[in-house]
Amino acid sequence: MRFAFFLLSIVVLSVPVPASSVYQAPRDTTIEQYTRQRASMVTEQLQQRGISDARVLDVMRKVPRHLFVPESVRPLAYADRPLPIGHGQTISQPFIVAYMTDALDVARTHRVLEIGAGSGYQAAVLAHLAGEVYTVEIVPELARRASALLESLGYSNVYVREGDGYAGWPEHAPFDRIIVTAAPEQVPQALIDQLANGGRLVIPVGRSEQWLTLMEKTTNGVTQRRTIPVRFVPLTRER
Repeated sequence: MRFAFFLLSIVVLSVPVPASSVYQAPRDTTIEQYTRQRASMVTEQLQQRGISDARVLDVMRKVPRHLFVPESVRPLAYADRPLPIGHGQTISQPFIVAYMTDALDVARTHRVLEIGAGSGYQAAVLAHLAGEVYTVEIVPELARRASALLESLGYSNVYVREGDGYAGWPEHAPFDRIIVTAAPEQVPQALIDQLANGGRLVIPVGRSEQWLTLMEKTTNGVTQRRTIPVRFVPLTRER
């Protein structure tokens, strides 16, 4: 309930807006300037909306989001909006990344599965908090790009695989945490099956109307709770 008063703004901010209507960093931005932009992003976009977990805030200050977006939109890397990364996919706005990470409640001992690697940014955020991160991406070009970038940045505890996210990654199951960064109409059963007892799954569900859903698995079954309205690209699958 601590985020309930931001529901309307989330829906609005999840809709792409013209580049001219938001602040753009100069194209010759320095590392120090990007660092300041991340600090402002955390203060203005995350803390003011109720994100309070110190670990999440710290990692959002650290991960160089500008390296995970195409150069053509890099001046907007820390803007309060999603950005295109090619192949009809997007990188979520910073608040949504932080909100989902916070809801996941990751510990250093956890093995995490991500469905929808995209640019690799969410996996990089999780890599600072988890023991191991396994991420699946269906678009071959994005999978290769994310894998190469994460490796070049030294994220040795992240493993990227090209494949159908609906199937999860059974060879490394069970997972303590699962996060899905694209929206299916229904939660894939394979992901529920691969979630460990005591585990959490955070996933956007729906088509025209989507809700971020938190699922928890116990020996007594699976519970689920809708949290906030969101707008993600559809979760696609192999035909």
